[in-house]
Amino acid sequence: MDTDNLTAYMERKGVKPTANRILVAKILFNSDRPLTLSDLENMLVSLDKSSIFRVLSLFLTHDMIHAFEDGRGVLNYEPCKSKGECNLSDAHIHFYCESCHRSFCMNDVPLPSIQLREGFVPHSVSFVIKGECPQCGKRIRPVSCMSGRRVC
Repeated sequence: MDTDNLTAYMERKGVKPTANRILVAKILFNSDRPLTLSDLENMLVSLDKSSIFRVLSLFLTHDMIHAFEDGRGVLNYEPCKSKGECNLSDAHIHFYCESCHRSFCMNDVPLPSIQLREGFVPHSVSFVIKGECPQCGKRIRPVSCMSGRRVC
């Protein structure tokens, strides 16, 4: 997404498009995968961690992005695809690679249908599958003689 479209999107969401906010939004909205605060910090060397975190917090409160925990206690951030307020229709499965520590969206994998007991109202859904991504799975690894399994 280019600067003009990002600026218009931010204004529709009620966020003033400052230079720092546009920098963070460009990275998030043009990324092909969810990013952690550490990823953003490495990509945006001109901004400090607290500045990036403040922008992410603002984006979360204005439904510009979603955050999910990747199963190791680290939040990953990705753009919200909903038009207007965020809702559960934007939920999808994520895959966390235990080798390269990257998260991937699995938009084409259907979410399982879940029926909650009466009185429970969901606000968010998070499904994270852990394993190895195709790139890491291609690495040649020795096989353990004892178990026949790959040695990590």
